[in-house]
Amino acid sequence: MEEQQKEFMHKAIQLSLLGSQDGIGQGPFGAVIVKDGKIVGQGHNMVITNNDPTAHAEVVAIRDACKNLGTYELQDCEIYTSCEPCPMCLSAIYWAKLRKIYYGNTRNDAAEIGFDDAFLYQEIPLPLSERKIAIEPLGREEAQEAFKLWAKKEDTNNC
Repeated sequence: MEEQQKEFMHKAIQLSLLGSQDGIGQGPFGAVIVKDGKIVGQGHNMVITNNDPTAHAEVVAIRDACKNLGTYELQDCEIYTSCEPCPMCLSAIYWAKLRKIYYGNTRNDAAEIGFDDAFLYQEIPLPLSERKIAIEPLGREEAQEAFKLWAKKEDTNNC
C-alpha cells in the first residue's frame, strides 16, 4: 500500500477515535475525502450532536468536501473510511460519484460492537409490501407535475 494512502487511512481512523472518547460519544467512525493527494473533506459521526440520523462520518465528509470544492459531484475523489460503509453511506458515496472506497473495519466488526446494519441489507431487496416500515403510493398524479416540468427543462444536470 502506498505511504500516502496509509496516511489518509490513519487520519480517518484518528477521526473515528474522536467518536469513541468520553463526552463526545458519537460512534467510532471517521472518514476523509481526498482529491489529487490532498484531503478536501473530513468528518466523524455527528448523529447525536446534530440530532441527525444521517450525520454518519462518510456523509459528514461528503458534505464537507462538496462545500469546500463548491460542487455536488466528487468523481475525481476517493474516500477513506474507518469502517465499511452502511447502505445509506454507500448510497451517498454513489450519488456523490466518488471513484474509490478504502475502508478499515468490516460491517461484521461493526455488528460485533452493536452497530449492526444487516437488517437494512435484508430490507432493501424485499417487495414493498413485505418491508417492516409500511410504504404505499399516494398522490402520484399530482406529484407527476414536478417531473413533467423538470423533463421540459433544457438546463438540467439530473442530480
